[in-house]
Amino acid sequence: MSRLAFFDLDGTLADRQSALSDALTRLCRSRALSPDAEQWLRTELADRATASDFARLREAFGLEVSAADLWQEYVDLMAAAVTCRPEVLEGLARLRAAAWTIGVITNGAGDIQRAKLVETGLADLVDGVAASGDLEIRKPDRRLFELGASRCGVSLADGGWMVGDNPAGDVGGGHQAGLRTIWLRGRTWPDGLPAANHVVDDVTDAITILLNETE
Repeated sequence: MSRLAFFDLDGTLADRQSALSDALTRLCRSRALSPDAEQWLRTELADRATASDFARLREAFGLEVSAADLWQEYVDLMAAAVTCRPEVLEGLARLRAAAWTIGVITNGAGDIQRAKLVETGLADLVDGVAASGDLEIRKPDRRLFELGASRCGVSLADGGWMVGDNPAGDVGGGHQAGLRTIWLRGRTWPDGLPAANHVVDDVTDAITILLNETE
């Protein structure tokens, strides 16, 4: 079995939800946005954010500041707020020491996802990154997994693993890409989706499973 492991970023390696709340609080305070604008942002950005969201915000609330400036401030605030637990970083370092290739496959704009990877220290532990904004396609599209493999310098044909919290995107997408899968329990499992190879409560448990594969 190939020693290739792809990980989802938001909700798997990094805590997006608490970072989002903190970043939006700071952004709205910085720009003196109304409570209605803040609530709009919290609703619209609940799952993901792109630069176009801030163009819509600007239009909806008649803001003078440019959408590009709002987006860049949001990117900077999110990168500063997002966290990755030390035990997750240590686990990834152990995988690399065991000759695993590590990739990140994430839905989201490339600039913000890469900024998160740098600020959390994850960038130093990852061989390649594929963000949906790079190709304007999203998981479970197999092409995003192919891009991730290419950026890691490996081939999907050799197999590997996908670890993530999203049943359809991570487990379903990984299955379609010919990968074995580990699901972080939490979201509702959709009818008709093939089962993951393993189900865990924490990404560190997934890392332990991968390490046991190579012992």
